[in-house]
Amino acid sequence: MGFLEHRTSNNEGGAWHRLLDSFKPAQTVPADPTAMVSRETGVTSEKGVDDALSITDVERSVANSGGEKTGAPDESQYRADLSVRHLLTLAVGGAIGTGLFVNSGSALTTGGPASLVIDWVIISTCLFTIVNALGELSSTFPVVGGFNVYNSRFVEPSFGFAVNVNYLAQWAVLLPLELVAASITIRYWNSSINSDAWVAIFYTAIFLANLLDVKSFGETEFVLSMVKILAILGFTILGIVLACGGTPHGGYIGGKYWHEPGAFVGNTGGQRFQGLCSVFVTAAFSYSGTELIAVSAAESVNPRTTLPKACKRTFWLITGCYIVVLTLIGCLVPYDDDRLLNGSSSVDVAASPLVIAIENGRIKGLPSLMNAIILIAVLSVANSAVYACSRCAASMAQIGNLPKMFAYVDKKGRPLYAIIATLIFGLLSFIAASDKQNEVFTWLSALSGLSTLFCWFSINLSHIRFRYTMKKRNRSLEELPFVSMVGVWGSVYGCVVIFLVLIASFWTSLFPVGSSGADVTSFFEGYLSLPILIVCYVGHKLATRDWRLYVRAEDMDIDSGRRAIDIEVLKEEKRLEQEHLKSRPFYERFWHLWC
Repeated sequence: MGFLEHRTSNNEGGAWHRLLDSFKPAQTVPADPTAMVSRETGVTSEKGVDDALSITDVERSVANSGGEKTGAPDESQYRADLSVRHLLTLAVGGAIGTGLFVNSGSALTTGGPASLVIDWVIISTCLFTIVNALGELSSTFPVVGGFNVYNSRFVEPSFGFAVNVNYLAQWAVLLPLELVAASITIRYWNSSINSDAWVAIFYTAIFLANLLDVKSFGETEFVLSMVKILAILGFTILGIVLACGGTPHGGYIGGKYWHEPGAFVGNTGGQRFQGLCSVFVTAAFSYSGTELIAVSAAESVNPRTTLPKACKRTFWLITGCYIVVLTLIGCLVPYDDDRLLNGSSSVDVAASPLVIAIENGRIKGLPSLMNAIILIAVLSVANSAVYACSRCAASMAQIGNLPKMFAYVDKKGRPLYAIIATLIFGLLSFIAASDKQNEVFTWLSALSGLSTLFCWFSINLSHIRFRYTMKKRNRSLEELPFVSMVGVWGSVYGCVVIFLVLIASFWTSLFPVGSSGADVTSFFEGYLSLPILIVCYVGHKLATRDWRLYVRAEDMDIDSGRRAIDIEVLKEEKRLEQEHLKSRPFYERFWHLWC
């Protein structure tokens, strides 16, 4: 460990030695995976080294979940310092970025204003099932990595490994991609300075932010996310004023652009439907990052109440931001505006529909302000990418999918080596000054292009399998801290919608909008991650020689990883809460139910 093992007294050397001391291992260590639990007796027994080498990913995930059933300490290595607002803004940091501020322009020119509203609303209904499934699973099993562990425990280890690798790759690629995007955004003001100089500045800032303890990191992300939320609120007010003709240079717009050039792109029903399906895929990808609330489950204060609230409020906040802004964009910018396709880069501010709407209103100064907000949004996503990637790597290391060193957590609750590995991969961002950057990142992004859909599908599937086992064993839902508002059928609906999005993605990748035939390059750019998922799945099967297609209900562990909570006490707490709510005004009961 080098300096990590250097012993110093808190009274020696002052701040420098306290800093070094913070990098030492957390006092609580993960449960030894050789210590397994008899499912019949509940007695922990020590396996030998030879036996330990043969334990499955499911057994490792159970052994590292903590809680009384495993014999592991109830304490986590991670600092449980994240409140509802931290979890909320962490998800906002990952989900609201260039997808809303810039890439929505390409969606508008591909499908038209009606496609924006229809597709984002449909995907939002799917997202509601996902956050409810996450709320139920993560409040019941607040383990590090969240759904990364649920996939192996409740579905099947090889499936979990394949999905987790794709998800890890998504966030690893996103870090350098967003840093390059930030350097391109600067060109709006100054294009003479080498892009790598800006990358170096932003990289250093992200590096320092992720070396903070988790609470300080949460506060940093809270500030960055609040800037985005306030900007969206400001644009909403401005957009309504512009649409109503409230500026000196503008007339009434209303729904003008829904009639001319039209609500949908294309002259035939087939072209319009293809455009709708293409935007359908974009809408699904834009919500990526919402699931981060479950990744940070082990670092939340009082998961029983914090996580359900964070899940529901995250849904309403992110969905509201997208649908309101996109509806206004469809009213303020015609889909055939040449500026939507100006930039060769997906982060060219000239192609941002928000900037175009402001420029159309001829309001001086605001385009530069919006560019600054886009820069903050990009850096916020990059910051969240390091957090998400490092926590996913740590959880995969704990269940044996990555080298054990990535499970190392220091006294400040930081998965130190996982953060360092993520930042090393982030050095790819220094190709910003190369003329090959677009080509490189196109294919890097293709490696994990469908990871969000795979992740969401796995969350709903894990919830279905968990509920099936609960029913099979005659276990009551009253023992769960939070019960999904849409139940199992909501998760089934979510799986169906995601499957339809995958089909739409296959079609629009093979036959892009505006093409005269099949485009092989476009197909692999959009669908390369599926073959990689299959290779990871088969490779894990061959390596582990575990040929099960799923974990059977009778073999599934649905107790390990729960915080030490007396079920009868939990039931009584929930009963008292319900009695208290009955005496409260309607608006309080309504807020508690939905938020």
